[in-house]
Amino acid sequence: MKYHYRISWLLTAALLCGPAQAALIRVHAGQSVQQAVRSATAGDVLELERGLYQENLVIDKPLTLRGIQHPVISGGLHGDTIRVQATDVTLQGLQVRDSGDSLKDQNAGIYLWPGSHRAAVLDCDLSYNLFGLWIEKSDQVRIEGNVITGKRDYASSQRGNGIQLYNTTGAQIIGNNISFVRDALYVDVSHHAVFRKNRLHHSRYGTHYMNSNFNLWEDNDSYYNRGGLALMEVRDNVVRNNRTWGNSDHGIMLRTAQDSVIENNVVAGNQRGLFIYDVEYTTIRNNLVVDNFVGVHISAGSTRNAVENNDFIANREQVRYVGARDERWGRKEGNYWSNYLGWDRDGNGIGDVPYEANDIVDRLTWQYPGMKLLLASPALQALRLLGQQFPVLRVPGIVDPRPHMQANHKEWSTWHGKHFPGH
Repeated sequence: MKYHYRISWLLTAALLCGPAQAALIRVHAGQSVQQAVRSATAGDVLELERGLYQENLVIDKPLTLRGIQHPVISGGLHGDTIRVQATDVTLQGLQVRDSGDSLKDQNAGIYLWPGSHRAAVLDCDLSYNLFGLWIEKSDQVRIEGNVITGKRDYASSQRGNGIQLYNTTGAQIIGNNISFVRDALYVDVSHHAVFRKNRLHHSRYGTHYMNSNFNLWEDNDSYYNRGGLALMEVRDNVVRNNRTWGNSDHGIMLRTAQDSVIENNVVAGNQRGLFIYDVEYTTIRNNLVVDNFVGVHISAGSTRNAVENNDFIANREQVRYVGARDERWGRKEGNYWSNYLGWDRDGNGIGDVPYEANDIVDRLTWQYPGMKLLLASPALQALRLLGQQFPVLRVPGIVDPRPHMQANHKEWSTWHGKHFPGH
C-alpha cells in the first residue's frame, strides 16, 4: 500500500515539475502584437483578432501566430514585415503586407533568418512585399496554401522573388499561388525539397533553380511567365506531371543538368518548349510537347540522354539542333513526331524509316522563315525525300529510329492555342 502511494506521489510531483502547458493568448485589434510576443512563453499560441496591426514584428522564440479571419500585419513600407529568428515558429491565416523595397537588405514580407528550422507558413496572403518569403539556412520548413503577390507596379528587375530558398534542406513548398514577382520560386543550394501543386504566373521565371539537387517538382502549373521552369547546374532532380504553358520564352530549360528525370509533363504554347543545353545522363519520357514555336532547342553537347515515348505535335519547328554529329533519340521505344512522312507497312505502329529532324528543309526554313508558308507544298516534301536519299545533302540532327505512327496523348488538342498573350 505504501509502495502504491509512493508511486502516485512521484507521478503527481513529475507532472507539477514538468513543462507548463502552452497558453492560448488572444490579441485584440489595436493591441501590440510585438508586446504579446515578448510576454509569451515558448510554445504559446497567439490568436490575432481581425483588424490592422501596423508593426514590424520580430519573433525570437518558438510560437504560433494564428489569425482569426485573416488580420492584416503591415510593415509600413520599410524593413521586413515579420522577421523570424527562432525554431518551430508557425504563422497561419494572416495577411502580411507592405515590406520595404531595399534589394540590398532583402526586405521581405516574412524573412526566415538562418536557424529558423521547422518554420511553417500556412494559408497566408502576402501582398505588396519586395520578397514574399526569404528563407535562408533554415531546414525542414513548410510553406503551404499561401497567396503571394509582389509589387506589381514595379519593373520586373526591381521586384524581389515570391519565395527565395537559399542553402536549405528538406523544404516543402506546396499549394501556393505566386504572381507579379521577379521569379515566383528562386531556389539556390537547396536540396531534398518538394515543390508540389503550386501555381506560378505573370513573373520572369516560374521557377529558377541553381545548384540544387535531389528535389521533386510535381503537379505544378507555370504559365504567362518569360520562362516556365529553369533548372541550371543541377543533378538528381525529378520533374513530373507538371504543366508549363504560354510562356514567352521557354517552357522547361535544362542547363548543365545530369542524372535527372523529366516525365509526364505538358509543355505547350511556349516560344521554345524544351531548351536543352549541356545535359547528360537524363531521362526525358512521356511528355507532351505541343504547339510551341520551337518544340526542342538542343545544343552544347547534350548527349547520352534517354528520350523516349514523347509526343512532339504541331510545333512550328519540331527540333532546332546545334551539333557536329547525329544524336539518336528513341532507341528503345521511339517518339511520336506529327510531321513524320514515313509509312508502316507491317502495321506494328512503328514507322519503317527513321525520323530525321533538322534536315535540309528545316535548315532552309531557319535561314528563310518565309518558306514556312510552303511547308505543305509537294516541292518541299520532295526536297525532304531527296535529302534522305542523298546523304551529301544531310546535316547532323536528331534521328529517331522508331518513330510512332500514333500519339500517346489523345487529348493533345486541348493544349493547342495556349500562347503567351500577344503572341
